[in-house]
Amino acid sequence: MEFNVKKLASDAGVFFSRAMQFTEEKLGQAEKTELDAHFENLLARADCTKNWTEKILRQTEVLLQPNPSARVEEFLYEKLDRKVPSRVTNGELLAQYMTEAANDFGPGTPYGKTLIKVGETQRRLGAAEREFIHSASINFLTPLRNFLEGDWRTISKERRILQNRRLDLDACKARLKKAKAAEAKAALWSDEVEKAEHELRLTQTEFDRQAEVTRLLLEGISSTHVNHLRCLHEFVESQTNYYAQCYQFMLDLQKQLGSSKGEIFSGTFVGNADSTSPAAAPSPPAVAAATLPAVPTIPVVPTIVGVPNTVAEGVLNPNEVKPPASGTRKARVLYDYEAADSTELALLADEMITVYSLPGMDPDWLIGERGNQKGKVPVTYLELLS
Repeated sequence: MEFNVKKLASDAGVFFSRAMQFTEEKLGQAEKTELDAHFENLLARADCTKNWTEKILRQTEVLLQPNPSARVEEFLYEKLDRKVPSRVTNGELLAQYMTEAANDFGPGTPYGKTLIKVGETQRRLGAAEREFIHSASINFLTPLRNFLEGDWRTISKERRILQNRRLDLDACKARLKKAKAAEAKAALWSDEVEKAEHELRLTQTEFDRQAEVTRLLLEGISSTHVNHLRCLHEFVESQTNYYAQCYQFMLDLQKQLGSSKGEIFSGTFVGNADSTSPAAAPSPPAVAAATLPAVPTIPVVPTIVGVPNTVAEGVLNPNEVKPPASGTRKARVLYDYEAADSTELALLADEMITVYSLPGMDPDWLIGERGNQKGKVPVTYLELLS
């Protein structure tokens, strides 16, 4: 019990001495041992690494999981050392809704068939997203988090110890200075001077030892950068694979939907009295929305009894089509397109064609000309030029 009391009293004395030294330094009333420039640069670099690692970590977490409530839930599971429950991705949930809707509308109807195709692609996109999130979490987030919760905590602890050692050293220097000043006036202070010099040697040794330990840890930040660089490459690789998968899935879906456009616009929906499904427009490619200019909607001309309306019925003879006197435009083809029948014009990516519209045409289609060849072309495959 007596030993504990003495230890507490000693600790309190050391704490008070450090607090006094720190306060006097802030007030400019005490000298402070300065670290060398190289050491200060190591400290600044370590702080910079910690701050930016925190920001990159947090923003990557937002990128992988935009829902803040879900992020909090995952954080709590991690702190409780429990496995995070599997969560359905947005793509997988959309796929489920589309499949259920197709079953209600009729999986044999054109709309139902398309919903099933799109839903299956959304399911594959959701699965790819799940795989990407898992890979990024292991290969990128975990190393960053390990640095902040492991190496950085060790560095911070040793820096605090070094700060205390420096305060002790400067306090000893101040006591020695006072003892020498008093010794000049009275010989009785010689013992105090020797005691202060002995304490100074001890604190200087402890400070130097702690400075070397801290320096080695700070110099290890370079290894941290190398490790984070490798993790960054792995993150980019997994992200590249993810987007490549998404592109391939959408390209496959685009081809599937393109192959069914012929029957959709050759009379399956339009003018079919037995069909109960409304006319459906061709689904545009996922990546075309950001590049296509707005196309004015042309009102559909109703079919008049006794007067053939070949455009509205989807029956088009390219040889009978005459371009309007004005209103033709140049267009650049964005993607390859395989003609579904003789009324359509096959397209090759990046080629230039002339396009125009006819009264009564579906606004999602135009007449395209390439030399002597004519045929319907989907607007979503074109970039209209002014």
